[in-house]
Amino acid sequence: GITPQLLPAIVSVSLATGSRRLARKHVLVKRLVTIEDLGNIELLFTDKTGTLTEGAVTFDRSLGAGGDDSPNSFLLGLLCNEAAPTASGAVGGNALDQAMYLAPHAAAVLVSNDGPASFRRIGTLPFDHDRQLASVIVAKEGSATPLLVTKGAPEVVLSRCVDVPASAAVTLATLFADGARTIAIASKQMNSEENGDPVPEDERGLTFSGFLTFVDRPKHDVGAAIQQLNALGIAVKIITGDNGAVASKVCRDIGMAVAGLLTGEQLDRLNDDALAAAIPGTTVFSRVNPDQKARIVKIARRGGADVAFMGDGVNDAVALHVADVGISVESATDVAKDAADIVLLDKDLGVLATGVTEGRRIFANTLKYVLMATSSNFGNMFSAAGASLFLKFLPMLPSQILLNGLLYDVGQLAIPTDRVDPEILARPAGWDISFVRRFMLVFGPISSLFDIATFLVMIHVLHARPGEFRTGWFVESIVTQTFVIFLIRTRRIPFFRSRPSPAMIIAPLSVASIGVAIAFSPAAHRLGFAGLPMAYFFILLGMIGVYLVLVEVAKTRFYRAEHQPTRHQRTDDERHDHRVRRRAARFVRHSSS
Repeated sequence: GITPQLLPAIVSVSLATGSRRLARKHVLVKRLVTIEDLGNIELLFTDKTGTLTEGAVTFDRSLGAGGDDSPNSFLLGLLCNEAAPTASGAVGGNALDQAMYLAPHAAAVLVSNDGPASFRRIGTLPFDHDRQLASVIVAKEGSATPLLVTKGAPEVVLSRCVDVPASAAVTLATLFADGARTIAIASKQMNSEENGDPVPEDERGLTFSGFLTFVDRPKHDVGAAIQQLNALGIAVKIITGDNGAVASKVCRDIGMAVAGLLTGEQLDRLNDDALAAAIPGTTVFSRVNPDQKARIVKIARRGGADVAFMGDGVNDAVALHVADVGISVESATDVAKDAADIVLLDKDLGVLATGVTEGRRIFANTLKYVLMATSSNFGNMFSAAGASLFLKFLPMLPSQILLNGLLYDVGQLAIPTDRVDPEILARPAGWDISFVRRFMLVFGPISSLFDIATFLVMIHVLHARPGEFRTGWFVESIVTQTFVIFLIRTRRIPFFRSRPSPAMIIAPLSVASIGVAIAFSPAAHRLGFAGLPMAYFFILLGMIGVYLVLVEVAKTRFYRAEHQPTRHQRTDDERHDHRVRRRAARFVRHSSS
């Protein structure tokens, strides 16, 4: 009897309505239930490129160790390149490879006698996230001595080089401080008899050549979008394969505070407990590989937070699967879109914030129905059980109970259209069954109290017969259930500080009017209803007024008690977690310094 019978229909209508609203706002939902999860997220991990930045990478400069222009570094960069020039630009490779061919002076280098065309490629060793390097073996036409060219993360390339000039470290630090996306390039002569693809062991003993820098400007509106997500109670953290100083510079440029930085190397030295403690205080995770991305998301979820991950590459698929909500974009790889729960038509955090707000609105409206239905049904069942102890007849016929429930639930179908108070949208929400139970145990008995008052009036004041008794309770029940909707749907003062949607006003009142009309229609006799004296309606009006005032007072006290902080002593587990957090914080500070 307490079961909210229309819950499956309310949820389905809410999610379907929300899916259409989100589609109009460029958010495609692959699984309807994800809309609710989207509204509950508290932590968002996202990439830097294309999310914080425009994603339009352009080549900037080729530099030597001392920061001077280095045409040779540019030539080596073209040799170790997976893109291919075309009449309209470049194809293949990654964004950095293509940007080199689109550089203004690339055309002159390509047609020069000593350009890439004068070399033949012998073998390749593609980039991978563990090595953070890519290499090729080339040979100049007419020369029998092959050349190994390696490019990749500057820190890794420098560690593989011999006799690196001291100025290289200074130049690299300056580039990182300026937020330049930088790769280093080096080479070495191979033995003439060596042929075929290089192996990782070959990428040692290199001669440093210089740096290639690229520009990817921050989006002009991304700072406002992050502030919007923060206002919704969502912490945004960056997971990137780029250097931490570069990522931190981009964050600061858009007004995003960087609380902490953790590199992939540091992350591998943390156990799961230490990583869980480090995540809340870390804003940027840099130089991380796909497995580390998935581990970060998995450990973050272990703390109880609802976690979303936003990615668009093949290597993001595992993290997208692990997250509570996997988010990709229309321009992503097919693998990433298949793994995601939600696809954004625009790679824009502002669009994501809109989706989060819609998810919370849907969840809040669903919870409204659950609270109203469980408390109302509990009150009705409590009243029926109590009445059966002293009445010699059924207080309401089964058909009348079903009609009452049907009319009430049909009026609730307007809930998906209802407005939601801003403070509810401002924070993540989740199912809390103990809260639903407490709500039911407070407001259900209040409903029963007025049911009992109705019983006493019908028996001792109006001396009602069974038919009149059932009709009186039916009318009182349908009317009070309808009016109390407007109080329970908000924590604010109804109508004055929280207005329901037009449909939410019209539907319940119409259904209640229909219910009262049925009780006095020509079909009333067939349903077991009987006429009521006019005195009943005057008494009913007074009871409804008192009931609504009592519910509003109880609501105010209930929510005030829900927000009261409780005294709380730290348990052994909490003391252990605190020690782990302090150790992790010391480790991160020491490693960063």
